[in-house]
Amino acid sequence: MTTHAISPVEYRKKLSANRLGLWLFIVSDAFIFGGLLVSRFYLLGTSERPEVNQVVGLVVTSVLLLSSFFMNRAETAIAHNDRKTFLFSTLITLVLGTIFLIGVVGVEWPISHFDGGAASSLFFTMTGFHAFHVLTGVIFLLVVYRNGRNGHYSAEQHWAVEACAVYWHFVDVVWIFFYPALYLIGLPAL
Repeated sequence: MTTHAISPVEYRKKLSANRLGLWLFIVSDAFIFGGLLVSRFYLLGTSERPEVNQVVGLVVTSVLLLSSFFMNRAETAIAHNDRKTFLFSTLITLVLGTIFLIGVVGVEWPISHFDGGAASSLFFTMTGFHAFHVLTGVIFLLVVYRNGRNGHYSAEQHWAVEACAVYWHFVDVVWIFFYPALYLIGLPAL
């Protein structure tokens, strides 16, 4: 059951406005993440970093990057009307995003030992803000998956899938900057 409630011309017009809105949101959100990144280096410099579990950091980073592959695969699949691959890849992305959240909030946070200084504040603020964005991405993926199962997307009209993919890739790119800033640059704070 594919729904085509609006004409292709009207869809393209709305698509342009929606894309502009999404990119304005992404740019404004990037400033917030950029501010967090700048704060990290301003407060800790390049010689100090939070004392975190390197294995957990590497695993959650790998999981998130793998999820980006499946999100791209899902978007490409629906653009070619391959509904089965689209649904499978969206579901895998959703599962990997959930694993990332569990890894950061459920595993990394409880095992992190901080003294309450700047390093701990930065770590929890940066990972918490990012985890919130991953959570909203997982919710977005749930909606897209449900709508996809109900046949709401086609090769010609799949804006929600495209928007979800752009948002998911943005969240992944943010983590590509956060991961080295939190886990790799500098020596653990003592």
